[in-house]
Amino acid sequence: MDRPEASAAAPPVTGDVIPFRQALRAWFGISLQTFGGPAGQIAVMQRTLVEEKRWIGQRRFNHALNYCMLLPGPEAQQLAIYVGWLLNGTRGGLVAGVLFVLPGMLALLALSAVYVIWQDTTVVTALFAGIAPAVLAIVAAALVMTFVLRWPMLRILGVCALLGVASLLL
Repeated sequence: MDRPEASAAAPPVTGDVIPFRQALRAWFGISLQTFGGPAGQIAVMQRTLVEEKRWIGQRRFNHALNYCMLLPGPEAQQLAIYVGWLLNGTRGGLVAGVLFVLPGMLALLALSAVYVIWQDTTVVTALFAGIAPAVLAIVAAALVMTFVLRWPMLRILGVCALLGVASLLL
């Protein structure tokens, strides 16, 4: 006799849901825009994967985000890996995870080298003084545009958090 749960289970997906090269380009594009911490990173992924490309539904994205928030560690990184895995299996998860970290790591490495070598110059001092407001603007845009801030109380909380971070930079 057949078990009902066995016959109702979806068959395993074989192959890529999205062509791998197309997914690779999308993850690279996402990785170049994911500065500003988890709020910004998750907002960029949501905008790109759910709204623009429609590769994953909003409900599935929210479910994946909730699942990743329960796990210890960086939820934005885990979300990228999970969605990459959903779309392209193990290699999709690996590519999404590596591309999620690599551009930011290389940018920080380059900025660190510039600061160590030329920290006493006026140009570098001005450059680093200008980066702080840019990071705040990215985080503010992510907070305003993200799907999480639909309710007025969450908007107020987001603005308070942003002001708190801004006061630390002054």
